[in-house]
Amino acid sequence: MIRSNLKQLANDKGVSIRQISDEIEHGFETVRKMYNDDMKQYPKELLNKLCIYFNCNVGDLIKFESGDNDK
Repeated sequence: MIRSNLKQLANDKGVSIRQISDEIEHGFETVRKMYNDDMKQYPKELLNKLCIYFNCNVGDLIKFESGDNDK
């Protein structure tokens, strides 16, 4: 299962969803959905802005978690 890791990155940096949205100049609702792991698709523009903001790779923003049913 693919999961967003934005909440962990934000908590580690001590920033809110609103602050991230404002600083990367991206819509709050889209950032909130990714933060809460409610996204169906990850916009390339958002991923690019977040990678720059957190100085990280896409793999740090999105994680793959293997479940027992995936075997």
